[in-house]
Amino acid sequence: MSADSRGGLDPIETASADEVAAVAEERLRWSVRHAYENSTATRAAFDAAGAHPDDVHGLADLAKVPFTTKADLRADNWGRFAVPRAELARIHASSGTTGLATVVGYTAGDLDTWATLMARSIRAAGGRPGMTVHIAYGYGLFTGGLGAHYGAEKLGCTAVPVSSGMTERQIKLIADLRPEVIMITPSYLLAIGDEMERMGLDPAENSLQVGILGAEPWTEGMRVEIEARFGMHAVDIYGLSEVMGPGVAQECVDSKDGLHIWADHFWPEIIDPQTGVPLPEGERGELVLTSLTKAAFPVIRYRTGDLTRLLPGTSRPGMPRIERITGRADDMMIVRGANAYPSQVEQMVLRVEGLAPHFLCVLTRPDRLDVLTVRTEARPDVEASRYDDLAGALQALLLAELGLGAKVEVGEPGAIERSVGKARRVLDLR
Repeated sequence: MSADSRGGLDPIETASADEVAAVAEERLRWSVRHAYENSTATRAAFDAAGAHPDDVHGLADLAKVPFTTKADLRADNWGRFAVPRAELARIHASSGTTGLATVVGYTAGDLDTWATLMARSIRAAGGRPGMTVHIAYGYGLFTGGLGAHYGAEKLGCTAVPVSSGMTERQIKLIADLRPEVIMITPSYLLAIGDEMERMGLDPAENSLQVGILGAEPWTEGMRVEIEARFGMHAVDIYGLSEVMGPGVAQECVDSKDGLHIWADHFWPEIIDPQTGVPLPEGERGELVLTSLTKAAFPVIRYRTGDLTRLLPGTSRPGMPRIERITGRADDMMIVRGANAYPSQVEQMVLRVEGLAPHFLCVLTRPDRLDVLTVRTEARPDVEASRYDDLAGALQALLLAELGLGAKVEVGEPGAIERSVGKARRVLDLR
């Protein structure tokens, strides 16, 4: 293993934007042709749109080819594969939180690329060779656990494959093995903090230096909460099974100003989610990704459904940067003409002193009118006599800041169900 892969920056990480784009452009031409010639579903989509790989000479030509959507993958999942099944080294699947799971696959070369990009991501987050990495993402068909695992080993770290769940065991292993890095969903990390406090432990009294948090949207307010509570850095990681898994983009610990997309392997676009028209840098819209180096399961102009905006690189100057994902296009709650995302509700919850950072938005439709009820809970040191005041404060904020006329329920500590994976933020009973 080279010294760069074990601890130093890959040369592309210090390249200019023009140099990164040149690499991406060459790889794009290969990826589009590979997908067209070897994936029956991709070829059918191109032919139906009157598109051809010969149309794609550079990155600016991406708009000439059709999008790929989650529905497309579900309609002909195996038709998206571009290598024979005998050449697949591993199968994974999406979590299925927004519908049916999508099966994806990797060649041995794809897995090595994934491990390399995860090692790059962990290093950007503050991990270094020789550190111990506590991995509390789920193992199995979900890409989180194994993606983090092989990346940690590739970097030269000691991987602790804990997986999710069994919270008391998580706490004991953190105390006994003294890891410097934890990879986990932000909501489950908060649940671990709650359990530590219930056990009479101080979450800040631990060995953890960095939390690499992903698999669900989270806010800047959540970062402040986690860093203060655990006494460590909290940085974001982004990925999705259809494109690779975690490690598509990573926030750097030295800047904490959004996530740098590893654009030498995934080229990003931002489009208007309603019209599909590409938007210029700086405008908010839906993230679209094209894989540049994947052999088994290439995706061309994949509509992620995730909302963000593109910005110039900072800590990795040649890599385009995205803001933290604010939500998904299909997560928007529309209540009597007002639109909001769960991440916006989270921001309001965190602004009410006395409320814990756990909540659930419940949508109902009694008498043919939509009703939003935000269920949350008080912190352990808050007396029950204050619950009504807390509910009123949150209700006022939701109305003033988001235009949401909502009911608010404040329960006792622990009233909101904790998740060991992706937190459930919306329960639609309409």
